[in-house]
Amino acid sequence: MTGGAPAGQASARAAPTLAGARCLVLGGGGFLGLNLCNRLAAAGAEVTCFSRSHPQPEALDRRVARMTGQFSDRLAIANAVERQDIVFHLIAGSIPESSNRDPSAELEAAPIATLHLLEICRSARVKKLVFSSTGGAIYGIPRAIPISEQAPTDPISAYGISKLMIEKSLYLYRHLHGIDYQILRIANPYGRFQLGTKHQGLIGSYIYRILSGLPLEVWGTGEVVRDFLHIDDVSDAFLAATAYDGPHKVMNVGSGMGLSVNQVIAELERAFARDSLPCVHKPSRAADVPANVLDTALIRSELGWHPQVPLRDGLIGTIAWMERFLAQTQSSDVPPKTKGA
Repeated sequence: MTGGAPAGQASARAAPTLAGARCLVLGGGGFLGLNLCNRLAAAGAEVTCFSRSHPQPEALDRRVARMTGQFSDRLAIANAVERQDIVFHLIAGSIPESSNRDPSAELEAAPIATLHLLEICRSARVKKLVFSSTGGAIYGIPRAIPISEQAPTDPISAYGISKLMIEKSLYLYRHLHGIDYQILRIANPYGRFQLGTKHQGLIGSYIYRILSGLPLEVWGTGEVVRDFLHIDDVSDAFLAATAYDGPHKVMNVGSGMGLSVNQVIAELERAFARDSLPCVHKPSRAADVPANVLDTALIRSELGWHPQVPLRDGLIGTIAWMERFLAQTQSSDVPPKTKGA
């Protein structure tokens, strides 16, 4: 990992110009945020990365300014928002499965802090807020596949309810105060900077476990179907959303194609040139919907966006990044006197 330029497919893309636009990325130290900050910087924006911590500081483009603070700290958020043109809200409470252990904590955190953020954005006259919502948890158990933006929103996790509450708050503040916003309901992204050490991001987690010599955890039969897309395609959608001023405030961002967990494992076996990968099967989880594949017709027609990174290419690039990351991490853990021995 080197600072100064995004790695992988993003470096080969022609970025839309955002020259001189002041952009704040809340949650910029995470997987989505790091990639977005680098992409915005490449497009000429003046970028500020706000995060409670910066676990991969060397991954961030050197042109990006850094701020550290808690989303619940109104003064810190007000200082970060001051003089910004566009605010990207990428902060999430937890993950679907763990959010159901303490729903009240989940529903008290990000939604309330977002209301404070909206008040701050109103006072600061921010031009636009782009929110990273969930294309999976917000719909719950689908009645039809693929899932359009008009489908019922019946989350079966507190995480999904939290995201829906934030979406409704954005609508309210536009109605009351005219704050412009765009909601992107994102499927299951993967790619560089996804550490794979947490129970979030199936592909990143699996690649990390394979390279660490650990078995893959399969919840249930492995026939749960999800919609996976590369992080470069997600970053492209964020940038396209900044210039959109049409009537559709909610858009799905996905590949439009479903893969079961078992199919993902088969793709990884091919990418790693393995006959088989060891797996450990665990009971199904209550927060897992059986299938989730997003209908992306709206974003294709309104923004001209479509996914460009084929799964096989994305997996190979992600594996290469994770190999470098683990090698660098292991090297930095060695005491200085024994390095290179």
